[in-house]
Amino acid sequence: MFSQELQNKIDLLKARRTSIKLGSVPFDSPLLLAPMSAICHFPFRLLMEELGAGGTVSELISCHGINYGNEKTRQMLTIHPKEKNVGIQLFGEDTLSMAKAAATAQEYGPKFIDINMGCPVRKVVTKGGGSALLKDTKKLAGFFSEIKKVLDIPLTIKIRTGWDVDSINAPEVANIAYNEGIEFVAIHGRTRTQQYKGEANWELLETVAQTAPLPIIGNGDLHSAPLTQKRLKMTSCQALMLGRGPLRDPFIFLTSYLDDPTTTPFTPKDYWEIINVYYQLLTEYSDMERTHLIQMRKMIVWFVAGFDGVSEFRGKIHQTKEIDDVFKLTEDYLMGLNNSDQGEKKVDLNRPFMMGGHG
Repeated sequence: MFSQELQNKIDLLKARRTSIKLGSVPFDSPLLLAPMSAICHFPFRLLMEELGAGGTVSELISCHGINYGNEKTRQMLTIHPKEKNVGIQLFGEDTLSMAKAAATAQEYGPKFIDINMGCPVRKVVTKGGGSALLKDTKKLAGFFSEIKKVLDIPLTIKIRTGWDVDSINAPEVANIAYNEGIEFVAIHGRTRTQQYKGEANWELLETVAQTAPLPIIGNGDLHSAPLTQKRLKMTSCQALMLGRGPLRDPFIFLTSYLDDPTTTPFTPKDYWEIINVYYQLLTEYSDMERTHLIQMRKMIVWFVAGFDGVSEFRGKIHQTKEIDDVFKLTEDYLMGLNNSDQGEKKVDLNRPFMMGGHG
């Protein structure tokens, strides 16, 4: 997949990871890729797994879309043969519809099925799905039980700390989940009403991790390697989930294991290489050229954030209408950086990236 030069760098840092088990689900490290809408299809998931993610989760997929046989929705269920530790995340409000969709989803070969109970987006919440499921915990035991009945693989959930500051119920939900045989709970450290504003409540996440009867994955604001490494060294959570971080630093699952995570062995040339690998995977996933163009422009702009001259480059990319021109522009930019003394990213690693969302 990668050149020998890049693969050697990857393998050196992969050797520092420690494999874990969350319940009965094995992962190659405690650093996992968070599910992100319109991002976590198999091209991105597999790229991140090859770049050190211990496991991944699909973007949220509608149970109704699956049950209606929607072609685009069914495509989202696709798992690449090389993916190793992947879960499929479903969202919906109706118990029987979720159970039916879960039975279908497991036929695609995931390691586990995950229920989205954290999405704060209005169009999901107003129908009763996502974080709206946290509003009435009395219904959750039956909800989990009916879905679990149809599965031969583990069932997991991803939640928020609660609906709002007056209804923090993550500890209660974790206990209900344990009693219904859920394998682990991932918790984003904000309430639904916070959306992605403010800071993740890691004090609460650590408390839940120390007291919950099942494994807890902490999620929120781990958007740089230094922050991730610091949390990894001190957390009571059994694993951490990264969302925004891998979009700015696609090597974050590796750079978090560096002795000094403020530095990196990965050059602009390495970025150019993984962009090409991602494109090859994208063409396996979809044959729609318009999709390729939109997805590549988006991903490239995120990946190169922080490099010298990125503002001018970003402006040119967004005006580029042909995929070949996107690649020529990107190659010239990154290889130009690689052959100069401007090849290091200059970003405030403590400053959030993509304030609009994605973990």
